[in-house]
Amino acid sequence: MRESGVVLWGVADLAGIDTPRDECGRGFPRAVSFALPVAPEIMAGIRNGPTPAYAAEYTRLNRRIDELSGALASAIGSAGFRARALASSKRTDPVRLRGDFPHKTAATRAGLGWVGRHGQLITRPFGPWVRLGTVFTDWELRPATPVERSYCGTCRICVEACPASALKGTAWRPGVPREEILDAFACDQFKRERYAHLNEGRNCGICAAVCPYGGRTLNRPFPIPPNR
Repeated sequence: MRESGVVLWGVADLAGIDTPRDECGRGFPRAVSFALPVAPEIMAGIRNGPTPAYAAEYTRLNRRIDELSGALASAIGSAGFRARALASSKRTDPVRLRGDFPHKTAATRAGLGWVGRHGQLITRPFGPWVRLGTVFTDWELRPATPVERSYCGTCRICVEACPASALKGTAWRPGVPREEILDAFACDQFKRERYAHLNEGRNCGICAAVCPYGGRTLNRPFPIPPNR
């Protein structure tokens, strides 16, 4: 993974968790989860709303994640194991506003971080200023120690900054329903009404931009992938 410019990744044990199926209808016991950081200067610039630069970075990183996920799934398949890449950002259930599987579930199980009150994964190196990728497999790789608690403490900066009032303020724990953390419909409606000109209203990012864990990256060198 590091040869591809991925500096944060881990293996998730997904035993007992319903995953997408392969062509034979079988699920997967493991997943490789990885994160690509968003340029910190771009994230720092959207505290009052998303920008064209953020929309472009969002699209670029999603494309890169899909490339990396596809390549990894192919490599795992060539080694004789089953693998399936999860799309970086694809809504397959427009009614419930969900994809095939939450990247954040694999990421927390892979030890990459926890879910903040804004519903985004928070990593130690980059805060929530990341985009996530997931590749499911039956390769019995050694899993990481899952993160099973929140480290947000009493912080509510993201909750108070959300212009859609979509964040409930609930601290994350494994298994907590999304609805207790985020009103996904209020969030989606606000983005479509306010920012329809940016990726068809899919972008906002204010809640992640104001997160103190993300702000810390401004004082550290930013890793530049080799093909950025």
